Formats: sequence, structure tokens, C-alpha cells
Amino acid sequence: MIYTAVITGASRGIGYAVAKRFAEAGFSLFLVSRNTGDLENAKRDLLQAGAPSVYIYSADLSDESQTQSAIEAIKAQFTHITVLVNSTGMFMPGTMMEESNAQFQQLWNTNVSSAYWVSKGLWPVLKVSSRAHVFTLCSVASLMAYSAGGTYSLSKFALLGFSKSLRLEGMPYGIAVSAVILGATYTDSWAGINLPESRFMKSTDIATAIYAAFEINESAVMEEVLIRPLLGDI
Repeated sequence: MIYTAVITGASRGIGYAVAKRFAEAGFSLFLVSRNTGDLENAKRDLLQAGAPSVYIYSADLSDESQTQSAIEAIKAQFTHITVLVNSTGMFMPGTMMEESNAQFQQLWNTNVSSAYWVSKGLWPVLKVSSRAHVFTLCSVASLMAYSAGGTYSLSKFALLGFSKSLRLEGMPYGIAVSAVILGATYTDSWAGINLPESRFMKSTDIATAIYAAFEINESAVMEEVLIRPLLGDI
């Protein structure tokens, strides 16, 4: 049986690095992201990296109707899902008491609702899949609040709680669930900052850790994977 992985936010950055690691292991992939051009480029590269097949779907997962359409497209291709990686996310600076309600809702839907909708929509498939494993990308902001990113921190606290609860719901079905709690990882969002790239973790570091967690899931589960830069948080 060919293993399969569904990865959201997969066209660039951490999501792409995770997709590449699973492609190298021979997984068939289904990638969901907003930018069609980036998805096409990712598909080409991941096929070359070793994935036997790569399906792509363009959707804004902060929108429930688009998310449901993506879920139906995934289920049309995959009758079993080995790995689901909830990697969709965004950062928006600002304080909770000064941002608009629309800004709050956009960040909440992107970071939290998307993971909830996708996991719930694919749950029936995950329940009947061998070695099913759900990874949700959290942050060190899931552990401590940030005054300059209040709603971001709120959303990441919620994601960690979501992963903890999903772990309990997945136990009876043998579904492994892991929260991947990340420190600063160098992606395009950090471009232009006055710090050397060596001060950050690499996206490939995260991909390696996620794959390592998957490899042991026949008898054990890393419920929380906390990864920080070698020199500490930024």
C-alpha cells in the first residue's frame, strides 16, 4: 500500500519542506494552498523528489466553503490518509484591543478554523486508515503570550488545545496526533530582518522532526514536539 499525505499550506516554506520529506519517502501527496502558481511549481519539484503522485488544490482555507470543496477533492483521490499536516497559518502584528473584528476573524479562521475544518472533514477517512497521524503546526506562542501579537498568540494557544483534545478523540481509532511547537523558522516571512539566517531554524529541520515522529507511530506517539533555535528564541 502506498502511504499518502495531505498537507495544507504546502506550496512554500515549512509546508513545502514537509511535503518534500514525505515525497522522498515515496508518499503520494495532496497539497492545498492558495497560490496556484506556487502549487504547480511544488508539484513539479515533488514529483522529481520521489512522490509517485502529487495532487494539488487551490483554496483559501480561512473560508469554510472553499475548505469544504478542498475536502471533497481530497476524498475523491484518497480512500485512506496516512498523514495529515495542518500547516496553514498567518501572523498579524497588533494588539487585541486595537485590531478590527475583521482582522481578528481573518487570523482566527486561517490559523484555527482551517485546522478544525480540515481535520473534521477528513476524520472519517483517517479513522479507517492504517498508521494515521495528524500533525498540527503550533508555535512557542502557544506557550507564552506576545504583547505585539495578541490574537496570533491566542490562536496558537487554541491550536495546542485542539491538538491535545484531538489526541484523546483519536486514541480509540489508533490515530496518532502531534502538536509541533515551533520557534523561529526562516521562511519568506522573515525576509529583510536584520538577523543572520543562522539564527533561525531551517524548514528542513521541522520536516525532519515531523518525519521522525511519524516513523515511531506504530507503537508510540510524540504528543508534543517542541523545537527551538539552537541559540534560543528570537
